[in-house]
Amino acid sequence: MNAKPVRIGVAGLGYWGPNLARNFAALPGCELAWCCDSSAQAREHLSLLSPGTRLTGELSDLLDDGSLDAIALATPVSTHAQLAAAVLEAGKHCFVEKPLARSVAEAQRAVAVAESGGRTLMVGHLLEYHPAVRKLKDLIASGELGDRIYYIYGNRLNLGKLRSDENALWSLGAHDVSVVLHLADEEPAELIAHGESYVRQGVEDVVFCFLRFPSGLSAHLHLSWLDPHKERRIVVVGSRRMATFDDMALEGKLTIYDKGFDEDARGYGEYITRAGASYCPRIANVEPLRLECEHFLACVRTGERPLSDGESGLRVVRVLEGLQRSLELSRREDRVRV
Repeated sequence: MNAKPVRIGVAGLGYWGPNLARNFAALPGCELAWCCDSSAQAREHLSLLSPGTRLTGELSDLLDDGSLDAIALATPVSTHAQLAAAVLEAGKHCFVEKPLARSVAEAQRAVAVAESGGRTLMVGHLLEYHPAVRKLKDLIASGELGDRIYYIYGNRLNLGKLRSDENALWSLGAHDVSVVLHLADEEPAELIAHGESYVRQGVEDVVFCFLRFPSGLSAHLHLSWLDPHKERRIVVVGSRRMATFDDMALEGKLTIYDKGFDEDARGYGEYITRAGASYCPRIANVEPLRLECEHFLACVRTGERPLSDGESGLRVVRVLEGLQRSLELSRREDRVRV
């Protein structure tokens, strides 16, 4: 006998919400029962994609539906924490897009509501579910890159849509901060950020971040929507080998390089550079968003704690908030001119 399907609603049908709706509607054992957006045009567009789904402009309709098991939020970032708390207080499981909140205090409240109500809170740190990032995590854990990871750097660049409500750190940084914390398996002890507002005054369109970890690992992030290249790249440099995750590559998204210094082989007192072959491990060709949605449904059914749970979301917000403080202290107008 088949188990009862998980009934889910999606709130927010702007850029990302329809992708969530599409994936949930296609998953076995899931019923896309509701979709919600204040825009009649957005609702009409969704009705063409999923004719059997009930549509509304009011989130309260979803909250009041006692037969609805879960709600996925793809609303503006400023509403994430408040709406997540409302969903959880209504007794429903909650998937919320990244970042979980705009402040640590807001994120802590959402996590506390989930814990007290015994409901699943999962944050949409999509790249943690990417098969290439999962493989990279396994390679690090197995020691394939060496007994120590030296540093990680990421470039998330594009000539993209200008935003007035958030800077490049909050718009782009949640992606790479979540991956760095996932790979590092620790939180940074030092956070430094510098940025510039070239197009909109007071809204940094380019940000450079430096994170230093207690283990000795360091990370650097370049975030910009004012760049001639579209780049989504993370590089991990280990004591034995190096790896690159290139999400823009059509094939070979993960490459391992047998490069480094051989400590046991020295010539004239110097370390000898090793430049061996590179290879691309086999990576499953599965949409990361589908894997993420499948994981959420599995956690709702079993009570398993999500990989990107509320605590994970809180850690990312804690780092973003710390970087934002550093960014504000380093703003050009606040520096002493020499």
